[in-house]
Amino acid sequence: MSRASRGSIFCMVLILASSAGWAHGAAHVPEKIIIDTDIGDDVDDAFALAIAVKSPELQVLGVTTTFGDTEARAKIADRFLGEVGHGDIPVLAGKATATKNPMSQRKYGDGRFAKSSHGDAVEFLLEQIRKYPGEITLVAIGPLMNVGAAIDKDAATFRKLKRVVLMGGSVRRGYGDLGYTAPVPPMPEWNILNDVASAQKLFAAGVPLYVMPLDSTQLKLDEVKRAFLFSQGTAVTDQLAVLYHLWGRETPTLFDPMTLVFVLRPELCPVTGMHIRVDEKGFTREEPGAVNAQVCLDSNAEDFFRFYLKWVAAR
Repeated sequence: MSRASRGSIFCMVLILASSAGWAHGAAHVPEKIIIDTDIGDDVDDAFALAIAVKSPELQVLGVTTTFGDTEARAKIADRFLGEVGHGDIPVLAGKATATKNPMSQRKYGDGRFAKSSHGDAVEFLLEQIRKYPGEITLVAIGPLMNVGAAIDKDAATFRKLKRVVLMGGSVRRGYGDLGYTAPVPPMPEWNILNDVASAQKLFAAGVPLYVMPLDSTQLKLDEVKRAFLFSQGTAVTDQLAVLYHLWGRETPTLFDPMTLVFVLRPELCPVTGMHIRVDEKGFTREEPGAVNAQVCLDSNAEDFFRFYLKWVAAR
């Protein structure tokens, strides 16, 4: 066979390999994410962080804390990440705000791995966007103080996010409407209500926005699922068990993990383009107008837990 013929065959093989997905390195580059969280109050933030660190499909560039005592929250994140072998992930604190909301898991952050101080969350977020324009998904699972501050400081840079995936809002269903009870009308949701002005800025920012509201996130981790998860004895499931018991209540609602599940498997929370207006009382109103958000209005709880539990429990 001539050298030219061998060259032609080699080129053809490369073309076929590429089209068949053999040259798939780019397809398997982990998605860069930053998680903005109010970890320490409700326990669902920890369950969201758990699936993020368990996923090889995600690269967690950092965790930023928001709302209330952000340094205490950062220490909780420090310890969780350290205990599960991800102490290299940076943890940054947002500006502290006044709140009377109790932090049930505060003691956890007094343990090992907690750092004495943390860098500025907003500066970190903007720096990472500048470093990776168009590549970062911001997963926002707390009140939106850091988001609003980042928009105020440098809206042009903020718009270079790949997208924001938000747990927030209540479009057609309110708290307690699990789909099999009497309908509960929409109401102001916690993350939106605690910083309405920042929520308004986010929905007007022009960044691709994917919203997981109460309509699709009231996912109850019942006794059977808890028993399965906490019996696995892995570093991650052991820390979730500790934080669950510090939380001190019975059945967690995994609002926040749906954001990460959506990033990993968007078909588990299909979205619809909508125009959402955040009013002055914190309602997320569905109105006519140009689409400014892709909203997941429904999800299948069993499909969610089948994916979530298998993923988080894996060794």
